[in-house]
Amino acid sequence: MLAKSLKRYLDEHNIKYVTIQHSPAFTAQEVAQSAHIPGGGLAKTVMVIIDGALAMAVLPANRRVQVQELRGLTGCDNVRLAHEDEFEQFFPDCEAGAMPPFGNLYDMPVYISPELAAEPEIVFNAGTHTELIRMAWSDYEFLVQPNVAQFAM
Repeated sequence: MLAKSLKRYLDEHNIKYVTIQHSPAFTAQEVAQSAHIPGGGLAKTVMVIIDGALAMAVLPANRRVQVQELRGLTGCDNVRLAHEDEFEQFFPDCEAGAMPPFGNLYDMPVYISPELAAEPEIVFNAGTHTELIRMAWSDYEFLVQPNVAQFAM
């Protein structure tokens, strides 16, 4: 079942979305394969710590976060990937590692790859390891107001 806070938020804003069920998968590439979505078409959420604060880096499942690029983008020297035990308590309605890219629901900034912003739709984990959400990019952008920037390879 998708994250309650996400479902409530989307429904309160009358956002149209589709849920996609898939067999249990834990890495972004496994999720893409299980759901029959190209790796470049699935948005994965990678948690990063920027000057001591959590942030979301959202990029295609087949790409990797380049920490150096995030440092340049944010102007902060202290940027690193977060460990699961540093962020899991911030997402009480999500399974570990299946956070949706809605930092605004969790009071954290979102940085997203321009490749995802160029698509008409965005597909992402819905808070579980068996469910995705597909929605219009324009709706996602309106709700989240992510920072679109190049930081992936």
